[in-house]
Amino acid sequence: MTGIELPLAVFMIAALYGAVGHGGASGYLAILALLGVNHQTASTTALVLNLFVAGVSFIAYQRAGHFRPALLAPLLITSVPFAFLGGLLKVSMPVYNILLALALAAFALRMLAPRLQTLNEQPTETPALKATLPMGAVLGLISGIVGVGGGIFLSPLMIIRRWATPKVTSATAAGFILANSLAGLGGRLMQDAPILDGFPALIVAGVLGGWLGSYLGARLAPSPVLCRLLALVLMIAACKLMLRLS
Repeated sequence: MTGIELPLAVFMIAALYGAVGHGGASGYLAILALLGVNHQTASTTALVLNLFVAGVSFIAYQRAGHFRPALLAPLLITSVPFAFLGGLLKVSMPVYNILLALALAAFALRMLAPRLQTLNEQPTETPALKATLPMGAVLGLISGIVGVGGGIFLSPLMIIRRWATPKVTSATAAGFILANSLAGLGGRLMQDAPILDGFPALIVAGVLGGWLGSYLGARLAPSPVLCRLLALVLMIAACKLMLRLS
């Protein structure tokens, strides 16, 4: 995958993930891992892309009126410092591959349940601090270690626990990903983590794809067909990563 192929893949991933308020880090990691990119370089590159795409998604959902600051703030209190801590940690390649495969599989299962996109139009539960504070810490730590923003775990949890509507969930996830990607990136940069060559073209592709996907996602319901297709791609990538361990 060279030339325009990698930026095109980033554009497509950013558009698909952006539609549900995500930055796409797990998708970028899957592509880069299958290309044989060093996991330190891949995770740092994915975090920077995540930062741009999640930022675009957050703006789109906020402008559409779906952002609720009171829902996001408690999660960030613990997630941001733990994401920074996770970014400082170095894990072995087998551990990294297991964590990444689990992250990809989790998102795949999330996308295979499109009915969750239409549930909870009238949420019945307000999250308590005793639930959001520890959840933020756990998700932040995992996010920093793996090199994702944590939205792939946060979104299904929020919807299943009836904390928010799907679009409010997407807005919250985008803000969560933005903050934790920045924190995790800060930890990695302190370790002089490298970034993939030709990165400016990937940023442009990611921003354009994220803008397209998040605009459609904030104004229209995401396509169940695209959700299932993305789930299939992520599950295949997760299986390939697990096969490397055998």
